[in-house]
Amino acid sequence: MMKLARPLPAALLALLLSGGIAQAETRERMTVLSNDEAVGHVEAVTDGERVEIDYFVHNNGRGPKHRETLTLGPDGVPLAWSLQGSSLMGAPVSESYRFTGGHAVWQSQADSGNVPSDRAPLYIGNDVSPWALGLYARRAIAAPGMQAAVLPGGTIQAEMLRSISLGTGDQAVRLSIYALTGLGLEPELVALDDRQRLFAVLTGGPVIRTGYESEAPRLRALATELTNQRAERLQQRLAHDFTAPIRIRNVRVFDPARGELGPLSTVVVMGQRISRILPGDGGPAPADEVIVEGQGGTLMPGLHDMHSHSTVESGLFYLAAGVTTTRDLGNSNDFLPGLMRRIKRREIAGPRIFPAGFIEGRSEYSMRMGFLPETLDEAKAAVDWYADRGYGEIKLYNSFNPDWVQPLAAHAHALGLRVTGHVPAFSTADRVAAEGFDSIAHINQFMLGWLLQPGEDTRTPLRLTAMTRAAGLDLSSPKVRHTIELMQQHHVALDTTAVILERLMLSRAGQVAKGDAAYLDHMPIGYQRYRKRSFVNAAAPEADRAYREGFAKVLETIALLDQSGIPLLPGTDDITGFTVQRELELYVEAGLSPARALRAGTLGAATFLGAERDHGNIERGKLADMVLIAGNPLDDIRAIRRPMMVLRAGTVYFPEEIYAALGIRPFAAKPPMIVPPAAASPKEQP
Repeated sequence: MMKLARPLPAALLALLLSGGIAQAETRERMTVLSNDEAVGHVEAVTDGERVEIDYFVHNNGRGPKHRETLTLGPDGVPLAWSLQGSSLMGAPVSESYRFTGGHAVWQSQADSGNVPSDRAPLYIGNDVSPWALGLYARRAIAAPGMQAAVLPGGTIQAEMLRSISLGTGDQAVRLSIYALTGLGLEPELVALDDRQRLFAVLTGGPVIRTGYESEAPRLRALATELTNQRAERLQQRLAHDFTAPIRIRNVRVFDPARGELGPLSTVVVMGQRISRILPGDGGPAPADEVIVEGQGGTLMPGLHDMHSHSTVESGLFYLAAGVTTTRDLGNSNDFLPGLMRRIKRREIAGPRIFPAGFIEGRSEYSMRMGFLPETLDEAKAAVDWYADRGYGEIKLYNSFNPDWVQPLAAHAHALGLRVTGHVPAFSTADRVAAEGFDSIAHINQFMLGWLLQPGEDTRTPLRLTAMTRAAGLDLSSPKVRHTIELMQQHHVALDTTAVILERLMLSRAGQVAKGDAAYLDHMPIGYQRYRKRSFVNAAAPEADRAYREGFAKVLETIALLDQSGIPLLPGTDDITGFTVQRELELYVEAGLSPARALRAGTLGAATFLGAERDHGNIERGKLADMVLIAGNPLDDIRAIRRPMMVLRAGTVYFPEEIYAALGIRPFAAKPPMIVPPAAASPKEQP
């Protein structure tokens, strides 16, 4: 049975929150970690009601850097909050909030407001540091039912999950672990000490009180355990398994090989596989079968995200969006194999994962993940490690030594592994295509060889900001043709992730980006605000124009690559599923037909992965990874945004149920369904 921490006595907690106990100036310093290496800090100095915060992160050449100042009221709620600095990719950040004269007034990247109130409400910052999570948790804990209304809308809720002790002797500390919900798509796991001060943020990095960095693995393991428990509860609630065949009637099956919708048909699934495909409504249905009425909708193979970084929480988001397979291009070696096992055992929900082992080089810009070899022999040993564990691919990153690509690729190929990745700094797409890459990650990485000058360093945000130079690029130039010829000659694919380029290049503060418009108002308020921000400095008209014209050239390049026979792998560098849908929409905006875009996201992706025997189209004997949508995506690709039902190896999920459980307004109702009592598994019994 889970043991809960004993809360502070109410009177003492009230005194601490109100400042009723005199306190000297306090300094709180926390370390931001990535792969157990320090990449930044949060330092907060509290003097009476005033708090000064310095937040600095430098990881993989990027990270937020800003200073905050707060003035706290008697109850610990901020009366004023200001922030100045830069965001993840270096764009300027400025945010302000104040409560005065009975009005709460704020201005952030996402929005602004002026709300009358008889007392100071709790404002949720848009670009603030992790220190704020401690403030939010304290206020939620002190509120009735541990739930507090917040600005600019909604509520946050704290749930006590676990009590633990860390450290020994003078370093011993008792911690209470809370899940804080209402801020974004996933709960934030925070650890508070016995004075209700923030000790650690378990989700993400993590962030941990300086001096306790060695305890990070234990907290990470605890976060995994708690997150898995939540995911298991959701899987038990949302996954529908049946003991009898599932008969999906009156659907038009999309065939990606031919690029066509077939006539009205009935598809029968038994267990994990497709057992029959029948014409029309399939005739009289046996009384013991599960009947799904497709209502003339489209039944298509499950989509692929060919550039993912899997999490426990990402599984349900992917399935709800019709994504049944992902290619994980970089993750914790301690985490990903366990996640895959849990999904395979159906303990938690998620798409099928094809993993790539991450290998980086050591530099001041290194991404702290996977292996960071310092010699070629160490790099080869990393490939061996991944091969022994069944990985099908390795991914090389920005700081990897360009001179090691060719021998390492040969070593990987000899073991049957593919090679993909970023174009290492000071190399080019031409060189990696000729030296053994099977695919290149990110269309900007591919195009930078046409845009950069010798010596320019792509380990910095230049790998994004230089895309403004694409505006004047001549796609018929010899250098462009040469790269494409090399890609053709060596059969190299491109993992495009155009959607992440669109997000980074075209996001503008306070605006809903075109790529987010179809779904954003369905999302929690915190996520809506998060998406209404700039990631680049495009405030000047000429900069705005350069980014827009640069992205238009990205789409032109996608069209040229498709016309040149270069395999396109739709990827997102994201985990929500919505961006997979947008990536395929961008293919259509670039000029591909909807059928061709959908082929890339289904059979084309499966073929690249060597999985076409079981995946990629709907045929008798193949795995039942399918999605039922109401409309016709060949007439309008946007129809893929409204899945009614998803099957992942025969297990049925209804996006309507998933989104409701995740606090998202659903996009489509589930189809009519008849489940005979004899066909239901025990949990499906009425």
